[in-house]
Amino acid sequence: MLWAWARVVGGVGLLAVLLWQVGGGPFLAGVRLINAPSLAAALLIGVLTTVCAAWRWSLVAGGLGVRLPLPTAVAHCYRAVFLNATLPGGVLGDVHRAVRHGRDAGDVSRGIRAVIWERTAGQVVLVGVALVVLAAFPSPVRPYLPAAAALLLTGGLAVVLLARLLPGTGRSRWARGVRTAVADIRAGLLARRTWLGVLVASAVMVAGHLATFLVAARTAGSDAPLTRLLPLTLLALLAMGLPLNVAGFGPREGVAAWVFGAAGLSAAEGVATATVYGALVLVASLPGAAVLLARRARNPTTAREAASGGGC
Repeated sequence: MLWAWARVVGGVGLLAVLLWQVGGGPFLAGVRLINAPSLAAALLIGVLTTVCAAWRWSLVAGGLGVRLPLPTAVAHCYRAVFLNATLPGGVLGDVHRAVRHGRDAGDVSRGIRAVIWERTAGQVVLVGVALVVLAAFPSPVRPYLPAAAALLLTGGLAVVLLARLLPGTGRSRWARGVRTAVADIRAGLLARRTWLGVLVASAVMVAGHLATFLVAARTAGSDAPLTRLLPLTLLALLAMGLPLNVAGFGPREGVAAWVFGAAGLSAAEGVATATVYGALVLVASLPGAAVLLARRARNPTTAREAASGGGC
């Protein structure tokens, strides 16, 4: 509970600092500039990224031994995206779909682990794409890339060594956790029938989110070349992984303001772009609201519990 409140307070604090620095104009301007073509593009891209997220989840869940049909996964992912976009923290929708699928499958632990591992795979691919793009195009963080890459590599090696050094047998909580994690990664992520699909789905999702951010930048009035916008929007996308937001707003706008300003554009342009992106994502997630309403019509009590409990 304390951490949940800390995330909300952190998000509100970030938004307060932004409003103090740039005022409310960029936020309002971003909303006013949204038009029908940008909304249509966001909806179409949203279909692609949500189906890919559902496919990745289905593959990982199947590898862990819990069946998840693709149509069911798509419905759950749409609902999760909508809840993530409208509730504080940005992860409650994923928590809900993990627990819900686990209960439906009769194994809550595996259901939760399937979501954790498929989201982890997505973040790993996102970071990999970020390193390549940020190395290829100029950005405010380019001088720090070697140190960041070395830190990530060191961290990855440390995790691998720790997993090897910890006892593979025994009844301790650490030993059981390591055995479970290694088995999950082998079966859910690295198995022959899953790894390529997980990689392709994650890469398409990253491309879709970046495309939506570029649509948002153009909608917000930015005329900077794509080679200049791509690394900036990617950094704002990375910031969305921080669970310190209010209905999706917070770190994304803060990082966008910083990187746009540091790149010679303007902080207001960054805030407007991030605001448009947030609105487009919300619109793209609206099928998830339809899923919630349909479930409420079938089972009002369960639907209320789902809505109170908490994307792909």
